[in-house]
Amino acid sequence: MSSAWPLVITLLYVATAMLIGLRARAGRSMNTLEEWGVAGRSMGPVTLYLLIAAGSVSAYTFMGAPGWAYSKGVAVFYVAVYLAYLALVAWYFGPKVWQFGEQFGHVTQASAIADRYQSPALGALSALVMAVGSVAYAVLQTIGSAYILFVMSGGLIPVWLGVLFVLACIAVYLYASGQRAIGRTNAFQGVLMLVVAWAVGLWAIHSATGGLSFAGVFERIAAEHPEFLTLPGAGGDMSFSFWTTSIIVSMFSFMPPVWTQWMSASSARTIRRSATWLPAYYVVILPMVVVGFIGIFSLPELARADTVVLEYAMQHLPVVLVGLLGAGTLAASMSSSEPFIHSVSLSMSKDVLQPLFKLSENVTAKLARLLILPTMFLVIAPLAIAEPGSLVMILLVGLGFASQVLPAFIGMFFWPRASRLGVMAGIVGGFVVTVAFTTLWRHPLGIHAGFWGLMVNLPLFVLVSLVTPATREEVVERFFRISAPRGLTRLGKRVS
Repeated sequence: MSSAWPLVITLLYVATAMLIGLRARAGRSMNTLEEWGVAGRSMGPVTLYLLIAAGSVSAYTFMGAPGWAYSKGVAVFYVAVYLAYLALVAWYFGPKVWQFGEQFGHVTQASAIADRYQSPALGALSALVMAVGSVAYAVLQTIGSAYILFVMSGGLIPVWLGVLFVLACIAVYLYASGQRAIGRTNAFQGVLMLVVAWAVGLWAIHSATGGLSFAGVFERIAAEHPEFLTLPGAGGDMSFSFWTTSIIVSMFSFMPPVWTQWMSASSARTIRRSATWLPAYYVVILPMVVVGFIGIFSLPELARADTVVLEYAMQHLPVVLVGLLGAGTLAASMSSSEPFIHSVSLSMSKDVLQPLFKLSENVTAKLARLLILPTMFLVIAPLAIAEPGSLVMILLVGLGFASQVLPAFIGMFFWPRASRLGVMAGIVGGFVVTVAFTTLWRHPLGIHAGFWGLMVNLPLFVLVSLVTPATREEVVERFFRISAPRGLTRLGKRVS
């Protein structure tokens, strides 16, 4: 395709996103953690709904998921289970997390952990472990963004330049407006993604089958390539055990940006309303996955599976729709990278550097904004330029590390006896195992490395907690009055 319109439309989207992000601050000072970090806890239900929805529907939707459908088949539908679970988690845990933040002044996930266990060191450890998962996720999104610019420009914008360009654009409005920029841009990006995904998906289905029904695609796959419709998939590398443990690890990963999004709500009721609507948005992934299946019989020799939707669009769709696809895919990746970059900078400053160097709140707030620059250009950019693997595998590796903080949440919501040392032992043991089974011996017996980590993590957590002192009773009671008031009543504590 020689037309310049796809690149023009994509760049117009970038300019619009930057303008929306810069205007989001609306004259407010961003020199406090409360404002830059959680938008003054002021987001309404519609903005919060689109923030959570667009933040969890990433470059995976337009590139990773269709790529897995194209290369592996039905294994891609693990994401349907994962996304359904995300909505339930937001509905149940979100209001409780908001109350923690409102009553105890938390602005990060790790600050809540440090408060629950009365241990800044545990908060810092949690922040560092979660940063590994968050950086992996941001790298995934940045690779997707850069590749879109590479394709839309016909190769004139190399991947390394696309990485730097996208990160620079995000840095401008993220520094200026913080979480408010993320909320406003995600609202815009969320609507754009939903419209583009269905427009492209339905057009592709019509061009491939002559109709608008998904059934024709799967009937042809069943007749010509039935191996794509069962596990272990066409490549034989997606065993039932890896597929299942990938879902479990994903479900147990309470990523920091989601926590920050909940704390940005105007009320606990706002979170419940937004979470109730979430499944209606997640259908955005379906048409893109179907295009991935179309590629099996229409683009059989693709060198890179993640590009199946882009390649099909450039060969079969009108030029304007190709441009909108570029904008929609870029919106998907930017809307997900923003929250992860923001949460890493916020948590590193608040939960690691502030207690380490005894910094004031004002200095910490300024540092949080500045930290986005080294996070982006010294960590995320080099990793993204190196392109370490397929988009989905980068995502699963990141979630494997993030899931190792699970003991901290068990002790926050379910088990009052959990101790500081028990949580530390579990996190460290699980992290070491996950590193070993990600790098040295990859996913032994076809089981996700993060799941192996949890199998070491959770017993360590329980055993060490039982033989070490618990957190002070008044602190535990303060948390469980919010997280499990009925449990306190059963223990003979009166809930006021």
